Amino acid sequence: MRVTKKFLLGSLVVTTALVLAACAPQTGANTGGGDGDSGPESITVGVITSETGPLAGYGAQYLAGFEAGLDYATDGTGEIDRTKIIVENRDDAGDPDTAVTAAKELIGDGANILLGSASSGVALAVAEQAAQNKVLFISGPAAADGITGVNDYTFRSGRQSAQDVATAGTFLDDIEGKTVAVFAQNNAFGQGNVAAVEAILGGKGATVTPVLVAEDVTEFTPFAQQVLTAKPDLVFVAWAGATSGAMWQAMSQQGVLDDIPVVTGLGDSATFSAYGEASEKINFLNHYFPGAPDNKVNDAMVTAIEDAGATPDLFSPDGFNAAIMLVHAIKEGKGDVDDMIAALEGFEFEGPKGTTTVRADDHALLQSMYQVKLIAKDGSFVPELVDTVDAATVAP
Repeated sequence: MRVTKKFLLGSLVVTTALVLAACAPQTGANTGGGDGDSGPESITVGVITSETGPLAGYGAQYLAGFEAGLDYATDGTGEIDRTKIIVENRDDAGDPDTAVTAAKELIGDGANILLGSASSGVALAVAEQAAQNKVLFISGPAAADGITGVNDYTFRSGRQSAQDVATAGTFLDDIEGKTVAVFAQNNAFGQGNVAAVEAILGGKGATVTPVLVAEDVTEFTPFAQQVLTAKPDLVFVAWAGATSGAMWQAMSQQGVLDDIPVVTGLGDSATFSAYGEASEKINFLNHYFPGAPDNKVNDAMVTAIEDAGATPDLFSPDGFNAAIMLVHAIKEGKGDVDDMIAALEGFEFEGPKGTTTVRADDHALLQSMYQVKLIAKDGSFVPELVDTVDAATVAP
């Protein structure tokens, strides 16, 4: 039986795997083994995430959260138990090859802890490097379920797609015997969401009816009518790209949003105005927005990010959690990778979203999720919390 470790903060100092040639870490770098229980004088940590490219906004949110979290978890010192934490940032530009090159360089320079990324493809590629080189990797906002349990060296500081889908199911009182329509684009993203809904909600007794739309379609009325004809109890929408506005307009005009509960994921603040007239009719599942949690850790994170001139957003907690996990791993493992892994397995801590737990068996991060509505205010839309879904209910 594993012992759960709880980290009490406060005044305490605190989607494709690439099989490429491994790069051996520098001998003697970042290892424990000092006198007695003392750790090394310093540990170098490589942060690989998107600073440019299509996911640059997500990377910025993660980095702002990480910087706030590291300051919080080390009481502003950047050290833990006299071990200085040296952070080296690398831009992956959302490209797995770029990320692998950065990972090899960082490992070659002595880093045995890597953090990031916003891209699932990048995260899986870096996870492969972590296993080959036996270094610790804490993935960030990347949501692909395949990151969980991919190897012994990989953890995650954010939620995963399975938790999104499970949260969608909470909009029905009872899933068993109900029909869930998945309205999505007929591409890898959409098909992946269909598979997730079939596995998670179908596994709870729901009948899943896919309504898949070709990517080049611009007229969505016939597909909205297909949804009405299917008479589902719930519609789960998985959509991305420039046609989102037209799709939501068709769903609204055809009465889908009036007759059936429709659920989709609420993204970062830049997307709040993207739903047009449908905004106040949609039920949103949500990973995070600043007003959702009510606890001192979230207050501290929001204040720190704002004081630094940034805006807390969807993936801020992922960076903040990563810093808490990093500091705990170094404090307990003193730079030894096996000991740091053991310290994180079963680790329970208070994060921005409340009590958060690293599941020991597969390193999933168990956390609360949210039901949210968008409300019109001062000419725009703002999120309003409907309900908090506890971590156990949406555990992947």
